[in-house]
Amino acid sequence: MPLTRCAWATGDALLTAYHDAEWGVPVRDESGLFELLTLEGAQAGLSWLTVLRKRDGYRRGFHGFDPAAVARMGDAEVERLMADPGVVRHRRKLDSVPANARAILALRDAGSSLSDLLWGLVDGRPLQPRRRRGSDVPAETPLSRAASRELRRRGFAFVGPTTVYALMQAAGLVNDHTVDCHRFAALAGDAA
Repeated sequence: MPLTRCAWATGDALLTAYHDAEWGVPVRDESGLFELLTLEGAQAGLSWLTVLRKRDGYRRGFHGFDPAAVARMGDAEVERLMADPGVVRHRRKLDSVPANARAILALRDAGSSLSDLLWGLVDGRPLQPRRRRGSDVPAETPLSRAASRELRRRGFAFVGPTTVYALMQAAGLVNDHTVDCHRFAALAGDAA
């Protein structure tokens, strides 16, 4: 019998592999969260499949998502990326990545981290809303709106409430696999 998956994760092997192995798995390390923040920001207005296909280009272009290295990127490096078909060539989206790296470093300097900030929103445990259908999954929530405001206050860019909610889903802060999806139960166990 075939596995049941969230509806968005069917029809393409790359989407299915990402769904089955990564989406919703709790991510607490800084570079992993930075990567997801960047990719979710890049997705705005595009399909997730488009961004997944460019993931390696982002990893190359943004120094493996090492915040210290990315924070040092200047206009010339960003301009070079504007000509790179391996990333989404949108100036504001690309400019946001070094800005976000600098915001991550500012969190460090303040004795915190991006992980502390994000996971603090959910008291360190993934939310388990138990969505029955894909149509039950919101694009944003009151929590993602509050998180967006806090991230902006701390100098992050391209972090609207929809992008932040997508980050929360991808990084496992919220288990938005539908209850019939084969991944739901495994990730619901991460809340224990």
